[in-house]
Amino acid sequence: MRVLVAPDKFAGTMTAGEAAAAIRSGWLAAAPADQLELLPLSDGGPGFLDVLVASLGGSLEDVPVTGPLGSSVQAQLLIRDTDGTGRTGYVESAQACGLHLVPPGERRPEASTSFGLGELLAAARSRDCGRVVVGVGGTAGTDGGAGMRAALGARPARVLQQGGGALAGIRSVDLAPAKEALEGMTVVAATDVGGPLMGSDGAALGYAAQKGADRATRDLLETAMREWATATDGGMAVKSGAGAGGGIGFGLLLLGAARVPGASVVIDATRLAARATEVDLVLTGEGAFDWQSLRGKLVAAVARAAQEAARPVVVLAGRVEVGRRELANAGIDSAYAVDDLPAEQGGDRPPDRLAALASRVARTWSPPTR
Repeated sequence: MRVLVAPDKFAGTMTAGEAAAAIRSGWLAAAPADQLELLPLSDGGPGFLDVLVASLGGSLEDVPVTGPLGSSVQAQLLIRDTDGTGRTGYVESAQACGLHLVPPGERRPEASTSFGLGELLAAARSRDCGRVVVGVGGTAGTDGGAGMRAALGARPARVLQQGGGALAGIRSVDLAPAKEALEGMTVVAATDVGGPLMGSDGAALGYAAQKGADRATRDLLETAMREWATATDGGMAVKSGAGAGGGIGFGLLLLGAARVPGASVVIDATRLAARATEVDLVLTGEGAFDWQSLRGKLVAAVARAAQEAARPVVVLAGRVEVGRRELANAGIDSAYAVDDLPAEQGGDRPPDRLAALASRVARTWSPPTR
């Protein structure tokens, strides 16, 4: 049996590559005759650049930028020269302002900034990139992209770069210098989710809790995002993807960016649909398979590609909060959760637990050898 293993990261525990390796280990323990192809993926969040480098090639440049809490961090810019279309740059917001850059005890989404992403965009412009694709997701803050705009020249810079909490009460913003800084460059926002800036599935109320925000902080950030949108362009706040990356999607839309699902960028770059036709089963997964997963996230995109190839697709996740009807509607044949394993099975390490789950799934899906 031929199996394509194409997971996303398991946030907080495993990278996509580590998850793929764990699935392979467990699967082969139960079905050693099977052939497994590993294809770690990303939806625009952490790992986005790694996937594109492996699939598209190009040259990587290290770019020191300002991290989410103000210290310097090392990010990268991928540059590809394409015949007929000029030079394209690719950047990943998580490398500049990712949640993984902040120790758990220091997470303050109201004070974290996207300033470093603006520095990455300026670096792409200085390298004569006529087009830049921004992977958006996995960020530490909820600042509506204000810090990014400050790095490009928007004013008042001091307020804009202090994090989302500082935007509560903002009334006047000058975005013109930021637009001029990137004039003539096409910007594409490859977002991990498609939600709006505000509301129950927006940047603050929908996602800030994952970044360490308590209820009072989420309410503060929701108010700040509303006032930030009012001071800039409230019409953009309801656009698909505006809430991605703590509102970085909104900040990019204000720059005139076109929004696309990050998962689609990765699916196309890796030729996943074509690869799926060459196997018998597609495996994907992520840490939490829930309502967000079916709204532009990677698992749903992998399922669509498998459907197009008329191949079954199975999800392996840390936990599963999606019902059978939703699975069927998404074209997913089955979903299995690490949390459903007996406590004594697989040990305490997340990769070992995922491997144990993969072994159980292999015994169900892989035909017995004679």
